[in-house]
Amino acid sequence: MDVQKTVQTDQKDFICVSDVCKSYGQADAKVSVLTGITTTIHQGEMCVLFGPSGSGKSTFLNLLGGLESADAGSIVVDEQDITQLSAKQLVEYRRKELGFIFQFYNLIPDLTIRENIEVGAYVSKASLPIDELLHNLGLWEHRNKFPNQVSGGQQQRCSIGRALVKNPRLLLCDEPTGALDYTTSKEILQLMEQVNRQYSCTMVIVTHNDAIRHMSHHVLRLHDGHLVEDYLQTQLVPAKNLEW
Repeated sequence: MDVQKTVQTDQKDFICVSDVCKSYGQADAKVSVLTGITTTIHQGEMCVLFGPSGSGKSTFLNLLGGLESADAGSIVVDEQDITQLSAKQLVEYRRKELGFIFQFYNLIPDLTIRENIEVGAYVSKASLPIDELLHNLGLWEHRNKFPNQVSGGQQQRCSIGRALVKNPRLLLCDEPTGALDYTTSKEILQLMEQVNRQYSCTMVIVTHNDAIRHMSHHVLRLHDGHLVEDYLQTQLVPAKNLEW
């Protein structure tokens, strides 16, 4: 595969996870999902988190998003420990700082592509220009169509636009190509590569597809709730050249 060389500059620590543990259930039925997770993700990084089903990937993403609470440890995002925030403060954190991209697009069927993206802008005081975003996402010609009138790849582009229009500091992506075929998956990965570069937002991508690690600055691998790999890369493979 062709290799794209990049240079890592001095980057600010954006996410600092320290000795985080998470379990479900109580007493004899208690199941440990994450154990002693410690890592640091720098501002502007594309970080991929991979591992088998049940390894704790989605739970880790939910903790970063303030959708679940840790049993122990701290999660500092942009110098703010989100484990200490109230429910109201977590809502504000998600509104201001985060964009979510999921495997399933969760678009509103009665709204056009443009209107679905605009939904994300309503919760932000610093939203990106809609027209510019539609052009950058390759959706301008489809802006007045409804979700059922466009392809799965175009629907995922729309869901990326809905997350991005808020101008978030952090994009959390849970299996963003999981419902797409090989060709469309590569198109979406190229788009995410472009988004990371153009908008300088930090991205954490959860995936079963370990090929995606080759395009990412930072690689994390979970196994049975333990972080077993954590490393940075300076030689990245462009998304268009990934193979799996």
